[in-house]
Amino acid sequence: MAASPPRLVIFDCDGVLVDSEGLSNEVLAEMLRAEGLVMSTAEARSVFQGLLLADVFATAEARLGRALPEGTPSRFEEERSRVFERDLKPVEGARAAVMGVRDAGADVCVASQGKPGKILHSLELTGLRGLFDADALFSAYEVPRGKPHPDLFLHAARSRGVEPGSCAVVEDTPSGVVGAVAAGMRVLGYSADSDEAALRRAGAEIIDSLETVPERLGLT
Repeated sequence: MAASPPRLVIFDCDGVLVDSEGLSNEVLAEMLRAEGLVMSTAEARSVFQGLLLADVFATAEARLGRALPEGTPSRFEEERSRVFERDLKPVEGARAAVMGVRDAGADVCVASQGKPGKILHSLELTGLRGLFDADALFSAYEVPRGKPHPDLFLHAARSRGVEPGSCAVVEDTPSGVVGAVAAGMRVLGYSADSDEAALRRAGAEIIDSLETVPERLGLT
């Protein structure tokens, strides 16, 4: 029997709604290379994707074998913001996916590892902010544990008044998929720029186009 259409679809932000992963990791890799940790943009994405910012720099310091200069996280955030303002774009099909879900009568929200200000700024820069209610942007910084724990997804569902079993999640990282599965939610793994096998192992149903989201969830 096919699953019932969800009442709430929870979208990850980075890599699902906004095409930020490459930009973020390019800035990060360049900063780490300057400190002696030789790493390509692709390697940085593989190592750090899905981590909270504090965990990114803790992991980098462990690999480097010493502490990074004081203020490194703040300098990274400032440079990333400048790059976003110049180059950030929506992921192809993101607007169509969100609008398709809304047009079918389901609710939508965002659940991201990023800080609240970063989520808001990214959506504003890409013209996607207006697709979501003012109180429909949720950050891992609002809960005790971020992804891969279920806390963020459960917080989003509770805030929107929907039972976890009536939610679906669109994610592009294995850690996000693991968290959503642990929350008891159906998960679509967007694989266009991610590791399809890893997403599948984590428990996602694979999609390679965001425009297929409403149909895959039985909303059209």
